[in-house]
Amino acid sequence: MGRLTGGDPSLLRRINSAVVLHALRTAASPASPLAAAPTLTDLVKVTGLSRPTVEGVVEGLMESGLVVEAPAEDGEARRQGRPARRFRFRVEAGHLLGIEIGPHRIAALMADLSGRVMGSASVDVAETAPADERLDRVREAVADLLARSGVPRSGLRAVGVATPGIVEADGTVRLGTALPGWTGLPLGERLRRSFRCPVLVENDANAAAVAEHWKGAATGSDDVVFVLAGLSPGAGSLIGGRLHRGFGGAAGEIGALHLLGREATPEEVLSTTGEPLHPLDEAQVAQVFALAREGDERAAAAVQRFMRRLVHDVAALVLALDPELVVVGGWAAGLSGVLEPLRTELARYCLRPPQVVQSMLGEAAVATGALRLALDHVEKQLFAVESTVTARR
Repeated sequence: MGRLTGGDPSLLRRINSAVVLHALRTAASPASPLAAAPTLTDLVKVTGLSRPTVEGVVEGLMESGLVVEAPAEDGEARRQGRPARRFRFRVEAGHLLGIEIGPHRIAALMADLSGRVMGSASVDVAETAPADERLDRVREAVADLLARSGVPRSGLRAVGVATPGIVEADGTVRLGTALPGWTGLPLGERLRRSFRCPVLVENDANAAAVAEHWKGAATGSDDVVFVLAGLSPGAGSLIGGRLHRGFGGAAGEIGALHLLGREATPEEVLSTTGEPLHPLDEAQVAQVFALAREGDERAAAAVQRFMRRLVHDVAALVLALDPELVVVGGWAAGLSGVLEPLRTELARYCLRPPQVVQSMLGEAAVATGALRLALDHVEKQLFAVESTVTARR
């Protein structure tokens, strides 16, 4: 195919369609200058296109099912003569899924094309479950959510998936030590067999960072580090409002920093007995924190070691990226005494200490980020967006 130019009629139609559709989609926003269901005249004014062009585009969008004619407003219906036709973007014309695959549970969110969450489902999974069993639990959660919402599988436009590990562009988990059988798993390929739409796979900390920027604690910041705090923490970063994955998707793997000094493993740092904790046993970890609060000396020393390690890991990333904001999530964020030591120590070590806040989305952050991944993909298709927060280079 030859290179498209500004004079190419197919490109012009695509641009015009995206402009009109974007105007219709944003019309429902309280900040929009348009009525919730604008007329052709309204659309001509806001898009700058000619009336025949807008009329032709709207008819085409109606044929595709993305736009529908809206009923006349009450005041217009009472006036003499035929009221002006009004149109709206059909947010119900397709649906999106965001799926979190975690050590202990599978969580799924469903949204319409505006990103409004319509339902959720979750199923428990054993931390020792092999890959095939974990994927079965994913299918179980999705089937349950689709059945309860009444949405056919064919109505899905995109599926976002978030998982621990280093994820390649095609959805293969290049390295995933947190889940059994995960390293080398062609996760995207396996899941695409269950859907008739694009499936996009992302690292869980990256997804959580995107979620906090979209709907959480980082909505007003474009330079953000999200710390998924646990025994082996991970981090996701936005630089200038765009997700930063690094060359091979391994950016933010701060849990591996202890290897530089050949120090104790994360499982040994928080141990009070000399025996390493199981990396996925959150109840065991919570018990150590509880004992520390009660005055147990061994537990208090273990928590101090954990905090020093966490501060060291986060400070390394903060010094490299100079974010405006650090958002702390994961199970450690739910344990008392994590945020204030982070603030104090980062102020000591960092040339320009960032703000440090707790996640607003909590355990929903990862699945919400996966949902945003799917929404970004659909927006790029529908509105010809050149770049999105989650777009891969």
